[in-house]
Amino acid sequence: MTLALSKTDIESFNNDGVVVIRGVFKEWIDILIRGAEFHINNPSSSALVHQEKSYQGHFMEDFCNWQRIPEYKDFVLNSPLASLAAELTESKSVQFFHDHFFYKEAYSGVETPWHQDMPYYCVSGDQTVSFWLPLESREQSVSLKCLAGSHTFPKEIRPTSWSTNDSFYEDDESFMDLPNIDNGDFEIKQWATEPGDVVAFNFKSIHGASANKVDGLSRTLSFRLLGDDVVYRQRLGRTSPNFPDINQKNGERLREDWFPTIWSN
Repeated sequence: MTLALSKTDIESFNNDGVVVIRGVFKEWIDILIRGAEFHINNPSSSALVHQEKSYQGHFMEDFCNWQRIPEYKDFVLNSPLASLAAELTESKSVQFFHDHFFYKEAYSGVETPWHQDMPYYCVSGDQTVSFWLPLESREQSVSLKCLAGSHTFPKEIRPTSWSTNDSFYEDDESFMDLPNIDNGDFEIKQWATEPGDVVAFNFKSIHGASANKVDGLSRTLSFRLLGDDVVYRQRLGRTSPNFPDINQKNGERLREDWFPTIWSN
């Protein structure tokens, strides 16, 4: 299924590293909610659960479940996801990288800290896109927030473990520290969203989300896709998600049996 984006959408994605696209997945929300409800009750063995001591709710996240949850697989293969990725990244072909599910219970109180996805991944390249898709209405204050233009920074942001703030890899000069985002020097993009809206952003865009401190659950799916110039990159340690048996060399296109091409033109 294909769906044309406006020239403004593509320019915003290229210039800011992020764009909100309204209503594009509205007809898929009920299907994805069924998948998410199954997922909540049947997390994978690698699911992570976080909890803030002063709050009662839990925050669960889980990776790489699209092939075991039929509703997710249907969405990946049959929705406009791949064609939108091709348009935004200006690619002739698109590979599916992975999915990521976030479930924040009411009053979970655990924020998603400012970070950049790319340093946690076993890939490099510029033609990347992550689709952040909330399954219920989201007020602006608890929606995804992105740092406009941060995908053009000269170095990747040093990745850390969210629970300990320790460096994810050995410190070296290939990374830069997270800038002071609260000093007012940066434009922050953040939108209220309705089911069917999606925020698309580059893997190198710095982003985060506030804690769920209200009486309402929060279910969000993210789908990560790869364009023409994306290749394998060996990191200095485990990646997140981790693919320990991937058996690839730097500069290779990711293996098709794990990361299928879902769009070609």
